[in-house]
Amino acid sequence: MQIDWLTVTAQIFNFLILVWLLQRFLYRPIIQAMARREERIESRLAEAKAARAEIEAEAARLQERQRALEANREEALNEARREATALRARLEKDIQEDMEAKRTTWHAHLDDEREAFAARLRQRAGHQVIDIVGRVLRDYVGSDLAGQVAGTFADRLSALDTAERDKLTRAAARAGGQARVESGIALKPGARSQVTRAIHECVGRDIDVGYHEDADLLLGMRLTIGEQTVEWSAARFLHRLETTLDEVIEGSGRHRPGGAPATG
Repeated sequence: MQIDWLTVTAQIFNFLILVWLLQRFLYRPIIQAMARREERIESRLAEAKAARAEIEAEAARLQERQRALEANREEALNEARREATALRARLEKDIQEDMEAKRTTWHAHLDDEREAFAARLRQRAGHQVIDIVGRVLRDYVGSDLAGQVAGTFADRLSALDTAERDKLTRAAARAGGQARVESGIALKPGARSQVTRAIHECVGRDIDVGYHEDADLLLGMRLTIGEQTVEWSAARFLHRLETTLDEVIEGSGRHRPGGAPATG
C-alpha cells in the first residue's frame, strides 16, 4: 500500500489550522469566560460573606430585642387583644350603620320610583282626558255656534277694564287702526257686525277690522291689534288645564288664573 504524502501533509496542515481556529475562537473565549465567571463568583461570595455578617449582626440585635420584648410580652398581648376587640366592635358598628343607610336609601329610591311612576300615569291619564274633551268639542262644533261664540266674545270685550282698553287703543294707534279677528269657524255677516261693533265701542270708531279663520281656535275667537292680543277659546282653556295639570303633578305649586282674559 503506497502512502500519498501530499494528502497526509494536507490533512496535517488542515488539522493544525483547525486546532488554531479552535484555540483562537473557541477555547480561549471559553477560558476567558470561565475566568470572568470565577471572578464574579468570588465577588458574589465576598458579598455573601459580608451580607451574612450583616445578617448575623442583625440577628443578634433582633435576639436582643426579642429578649427585651419577652419581658413584657403578656402585657403587649393583652393590649393587642383589647385593640382587636375594639376594632372588631367599631367595624361591626360601621357595617351595621352602612347597611342601615343603604337600606334607607333603597327604600327612599323605591318610594321615589313608585311616586314617579304614579305621577307619570296620572299625567298621561289627564292628557288623554283633555285630548278626548278636545276631540269631542271639535266633533260638535258647527256653524250654528258661530253666533253664540261671537256674542260671548263681544260681551268679553265690553267687560274689559279701563287699563286693558287703553292698551288696545294705544296699540291700534301704533298699528294704523288695523285689527285682525280670527275664529275657529266661519262667522256670518250678523256675527261679524256684532263683533265689529264691540271693537269700535271698546277701542275706537275708526278701527278697520279684518276677519280670518284659524282651525286651532276651538270654540273661540282672537283679536289682534298690533302687539296686543285678546283671546277666548275652549282650546286656550284646555291648554291652561293641561299646563296646570303638569304643574300640579310636578309639585310646582304655582297658580295660574283661569278666568281673566289673556292680553298681550
